[in-house]
Formats: sequence, C-alpha cells, structure tokens
Amino acid sequence: MCVAGEGASINAINLIGFYAFTARKLSMSSPFQSQAILKPILTFDGMIGALRCISENFTDKRTGKNTQYEMKDIVLSAFSVFYLQCPSFLSYQQAMEHDQGNNNARTLFSVEKIPSDNHMRTLLDKEKPEHLFPVFDAVFDGLVEANLLDTLRGSLGHLLIAFDGVEHHNSNKITCPQCKVKQQKNGTINYSHSMVTAVLVKPGCPHVIDLPPEFVVPQDGHDKQDSESAAAKRWLNQHAKQYQPYQVTLLGDDLYSRQPFCEAVLNQRLHFIFTCKPESHKTLYEYVDDFKITKKINVLETKRWTGMRHEFDQYHYINQVPLRDGEDALQVNWCELITTDVSVKLLYHNAFITNHMIHHDNVAAIIEDGRARWKTENENNNTLKRQGYNLEHNFGHGKNNLSNVLATLNLIAFLFHTVLAMTSEVYQKIRKKLGARKKFFEHIRTLLHYILFTSWDGLMLFIMKRLKVQPNTS
Repeated sequence: MCVAGEGASINAINLIGFYAFTARKLSMSSPFQSQAILKPILTFDGMIGALRCISENFTDKRTGKNTQYEMKDIVLSAFSVFYLQCPSFLSYQQAMEHDQGNNNARTLFSVEKIPSDNHMRTLLDKEKPEHLFPVFDAVFDGLVEANLLDTLRGSLGHLLIAFDGVEHHNSNKITCPQCKVKQQKNGTINYSHSMVTAVLVKPGCPHVIDLPPEFVVPQDGHDKQDSESAAAKRWLNQHAKQYQPYQVTLLGDDLYSRQPFCEAVLNQRLHFIFTCKPESHKTLYEYVDDFKITKKINVLETKRWTGMRHEFDQYHYINQVPLRDGEDALQVNWCELITTDVSVKLLYHNAFITNHMIHHDNVAAIIEDGRARWKTENENNNTLKRQGYNLEHNFGHGKNNLSNVLATLNLIAFLFHTVLAMTSEVYQKIRKKLGARKKFFEHIRTLLHYILFTSWDGLMLFIMKRLKVQPNTS
C-alpha cells in the first residue's frame, strides 16, 4: 500500500509488495505468465502499477468538491495519451464509458474517472517532475533483478550512460517562470524549456533505457541562466551514487570534455569518454600535433570487410596529456579514429578523451563505446521528437511545472515501450510483423477507439491472433 505524504520518497523497495501481487495476479490470468512471474515490474501491469503507486504519493492539497478526481487518475490519464501517442484517447474513452459502461482508460490504465484536459493541466502544473523519477529507478532495479543489465554493457564491459541536451519547448509568446529566456539579435525574446537526458546505451543495440533527466531551469540563489553543463553536474550529484556500483562510463559531446565536468565525474568514481575537438582544446592538441610530428604517437591499423567494400581504420592514441593549460591541468588519455576506403576517401574521423588507460587491445573498444553517444540522439531524442511522441509539441505549458511534468511522462511512456520491446516476446513479434513504429500505434489506437479490452495482454493477444503471429512454445 502506498503511503501519501508531503516529501515522502518511493523507490523500488517500497513497491516489492505490489510487484509480488502483480506477479500472482498475472500468473493466474496472463497468457505470458512465465515472463510475468520472473519479471513482474518489467510487464505492462507491473510498470503501470509502479506509476500508479508513485502518483498516489503526490502532494494533494485540494479540499471539498475539488477532490472528485484522485491524483492517480490525473497522472495516469495524462500518461495514457503519451503511451498510446493519441491526444484524443481520453475523449474516445468517455464516449465508450457512456455507451458501454466501461472504457479502456479504466481497464488498461486503472483510471477510475477521466478528468478534463484543463483539470489535468491545472493539477499537474503544481507538481514537480522529480516526483515521477522513482519510476525510472524502479524499472532500472527491475532490469538488475532480472539479470538483464549485463546484456546492456558496452565493449569495455561498462554500462554506458550518454548525456545530451534536448529542447522540448520553444516560443516567442508562451512562457512561465521555469523558461530559459534569450533575446535574439532582432530584439525578439525567446522562451524555451530543455533538459539533459541520461540514457543507457550499447553499441549495436537498438534499445536505449531512459534514466531520470535533469531539467535546465532557473536555480534559486543564482543570477545566471541555467545551462546544460550545470544541469548535468546536478544530475551527477543526485544520481551518480545509485549507478556507481555497476561500473559506469559516461558519454557526451565536446561540451562535457571540459576539466570542471571531468573532475566532477571522477569525484563520483565514474569513468568518461567524451568527444574532444581541436578548436576547444588547443593545449591538448598542441601535444597531439607534437607527438604526430615526432612519430611518438601510438598507432594501430586494421582492415575490415563490410560485406560491400574494404575499410581501413587507423587508431591514434596518447596517454596522460594535459586537458588544458596550467599547472592544475587534468591529465587525460586521448584517442582518435580515422576510417578511409581503398581510394583513401575519408569516411569517418572523430576524437575522444577518457580516463581509461588506452592500449592496443582496448583502443577500438573505447572508440566504439564513445561513438555510442549518438544513440541518445538517434534512438532516444529523435524518436521522441519525430516518431509519434511529439516531444516538442505544446501539450500544455502551465504557469509553473506543467511543461516539464508532461515531458517526464513522455519519457516514461517511451521507457515502458522500450522495456516491453526488450522483454515481451509477443510485443516483439507484433512490432516485427507490423514494421514501422507508427503502424504499430495506428493499430492500437484504432482498436481502443472501438473495442473494450480487459487488459494490455488481452489487447496484445487479440492483435497477435489477427496477424497470425505464433508465440514460441518452449
């Protein structure tokens, strides 16, 4: 049972009783019961249950008639829109409730009463996105308990957490106290919201796991505007200890390869591989150029057959070079990869700094892990912006926290789908059969507009049978 109270904290341990109940419930009713028993939190019902439990812990200062909707109904109603990528989902379910006496918002998402859009926005505007962060922790702990974490390790054997800044609101008119304010050269004032996403990535793996983000917002007691690098440092202070026991290497673009941030990472006993550009690291590249001129730089050359052509990889690396000028300069290890074809046409070139000692046996692995940073842009941010989640769309801005709360619910929706894509055989096969992600959601939206389903498993089973998809019998 969830205990409500201001400032209370919920993590995966508080939800163990709920997970056990979910496992027993699913073992009796689910056609996919073996997965449910082993990994209850990693099922749809388990994840929705965690979100429901955490939303019941939200601070609720309403009194009188204003309390007709419970906070869990508010949160889960908003979440359902993102999860199904369907802004009209709730209105269709209100019509279904009128006609059939029940609706899919209740059977799938445990929403007893569907609130109006304005009611949802008003109440969520008063909450803080951090109140939802325990959901990310619960899913991460579920991956640990299910022994799935090791399948997500990079080439060095470390978990790779990629940082990247992403904007989710930009306007010349709509604003709130949490907006970043910037005056353009033409005098126009721009208002925006952005966040630093922290994403678990793996080279060659199509799945990325979202961890709690950190929002770029004005900070109390600070005159300067907040920034991506400052937000990333706050993320370290708040979350690094949780992930440190699992051997973690952080990834990031050139913005993160500055000494203050590198030192902050090392102070948290984490590792890093950051992109490092010559124009922003002049002192370091003076050393690199000198090593190249004197031919003291370490070189490894390899040849690969891609299936279509031969490609040639040339790795250069140096250990213990100063990151910047000055006696207090941090000593880092530098490496680069230059890839060409048989005509010596340049196909790829990038360089990184790291605190991992580099040698012939691991330089390729370090650069492969460093390049995985792009997955947070391609598989995470780009998917959220352009593959139906519409991260940059204005679902509601509010006067305080609404924009950031809705962005968090959007991240959680994507996280839940990712977990199912990793753990549910039926989900995987349906996605493969239907092809494009958008087609998958089109089928689900259409079905839920007209047919009442008693559970998510029931919906998946219905689609599976209609598509003549056969589950494994083993």
